[in-house]
Amino acid sequence: MATLPQMAATKERQEAANPTTTTRTLVESVTNWIRVYSDGSVDRLGPPEAAAFMVLVPPYDDPRDGVTVHDVATDHGVDVRLYLTTTTPAGRRPVLVHFHGGGFCLSHAAWSLYHRFYARLAVELDVAGIVSVVLPLAPEHRLPAAIDAGHAALLWLRDVACGTSDTIAHHAVERLRDAADFSRVFLIGDSAGGVLVHNVAARAGEAGAEALDPIRLAGGVLLHPGFILPEKSPSELENPPTPFMTQETVDKFVMLALPVGTTSRDHPYTSPAAAVTAAEGAQLPPMLVMVAEEDMLRDAQVEYGEAMARAGKAVETVVSHGRGIGHVFYLNWFAVESHPVAAARARELVDAVKSFVDSH
Repeated sequence: MATLPQMAATKERQEAANPTTTTRTLVESVTNWIRVYSDGSVDRLGPPEAAAFMVLVPPYDDPRDGVTVHDVATDHGVDVRLYLTTTTPAGRRPVLVHFHGGGFCLSHAAWSLYHRFYARLAVELDVAGIVSVVLPLAPEHRLPAAIDAGHAALLWLRDVACGTSDTIAHHAVERLRDAADFSRVFLIGDSAGGVLVHNVAARAGEAGAEALDPIRLAGGVLLHPGFILPEKSPSELENPPTPFMTQETVDKFVMLALPVGTTSRDHPYTSPAAAVTAAEGAQLPPMLVMVAEEDMLRDAQVEYGEAMARAGKAVETVVSHGRGIGHVFYLNWFAVESHPVAAARARELVDAVKSFVDSH
């Protein structure tokens, strides 16, 4: 199966062979990741060291390690990937709604980067399933497009719970409906997806609980959320880059994702204090914020937890300590499987998420 870098390379060869077919010019780029052109088209690439994480994993009906995986086109204009557990306990179990990362500009819910972690997490947490939302990507679809998609997924889940969704005939959706405790729906997201956890919860909180009835947001889990501060912080300047995060990706992805005309990093979609201030009137569920010691965005993540506490919102912040424990380290299965410290911190992260879900 072709990876995104391989497909992009094929496209480049085709354009080189037919130079007269394109008149576009490059207007923005993020090294190794993305090129934006004057005609609005976008090439998404990826460095060689990230290729293994960018493989698109196909869905499967036959259980693997206690999980089946299904892709569903909902009747609310958003596609989702379902991770359904195959155990049959006596009672109903929680549901997680997942938002993937990628700086709002990259990534897909079907990437192996997420599949390897979330297929296992569904079993570890003993949930009915995980609903992973296929998010619209910037700059073609700037914020609030991804927030809209996250909220649309909740509306679809509401209709599934009510039995009114057109997708209820899908065998996987029926399984989810039969197993789920819709009063215990949790939002969870990695990096930029963690930022969406806050924004989607705020959107739902502003609309009021009755808009989602009978589902209830019981909590939100922000895994290394991709908030940025108005000015560069010490962690952003001093912590080491990773294959998925550099000074350039931090600087450029957010500005490509924010509404056209935005000139400041201090935006309520992505700046922690501004985001919390914007949501002061919303009824937010309890939040768990997971932070990594060597994450370039550590200071912004800590600031989010502190701003939530100052606003009187229920929040818990947990920091994963250790050398090499950087942004979304837990998704890097090579590191987790080969380095004892990374393995121990990943285990602690999963345990913290499980404890949070079990207690809400």
